[in-house]
Amino acid sequence: MTGSEESSSFRLVYVPGVMPDKWVRVWNERHPDVPLALTQVPAGAAAGRLLDGDADAGLVRLPVDRTVLSAIPLYTEQTVVVVPKDHLVTAVDEVSPEDLSDDIVLHPLDDVLDWENLPGRPAFERPATTADAVELVAAGIGVLIVPLSLARLHHRKDLTHRPLKDAPESSVALAWPEDATTDEVEDFIGIVRGRTVNSTRGRRPAHPEGNPKGGARRKPGPGESAAGRSAAAKPTGKGGQSAGRSGRGTPKGGKRGKPRRRS
Repeated sequence: MTGSEESSSFRLVYVPGVMPDKWVRVWNERHPDVPLALTQVPAGAAAGRLLDGDADAGLVRLPVDRTVLSAIPLYTEQTVVVVPKDHLVTAVDEVSPEDLSDDIVLHPLDDVLDWENLPGRPAFERPATTADAVELVAAGIGVLIVPLSLARLHHRKDLTHRPLKDAPESSVALAWPEDATTDEVEDFIGIVRGRTVNSTRGRRPAHPEGNPKGGARRKPGPGESAAGRSAAAKPTGKGGQSAGRSGRGTPKGGKRGKPRRRS
């Protein structure tokens, strides 16, 4: 890709577990002339990529440094515990931290949850990544607590998950450098917030809606409905009657005849 092509694209980074497909599809429909360059990065590296100018915006996990990054929270994920399918907790619909007191709870170095007290027993060594921790769960070494999207991302047939109550949660946000709020960033904000293409907060349409020539449409006056305004615009005959009303106008010739009496 040449330098000019890079400058004309919108560069978006996203962290594992986040699925930006629906927003990417809308962007491509609205901006076919501005390619969206999509790059997945580790959760801990997303803010650095934005601040270094390697991306225009990012779908990141909170918290971020609000002194240098603007952020719009999008949603908060449910926290789950990943276990082998034959684990005891699979017998319940929801797990409490106390239910894991006898388990080794793996705590990978790329964990995205802000723990004050991790439940269970600590592992001898922290796995480097969530993917490594999932492999250890499958080997029967311990269990893993992650946001639901990461449990789905690393799904295996021999593993399952259950909701974990009273646990930290992870929130996903759209973030961008505070001093680099471009038109493209504003457009992407509108997309993730569900604004239509004609929204006043997005880019304005070429002409006011419903009037391709750009003229302002007159609003109905006091007590005047849209239908009444339409009817009032029609030409009228004598006495103010509408000339088009069947059976109510003056007969041809301008004279009214008397009805005949039947003999």
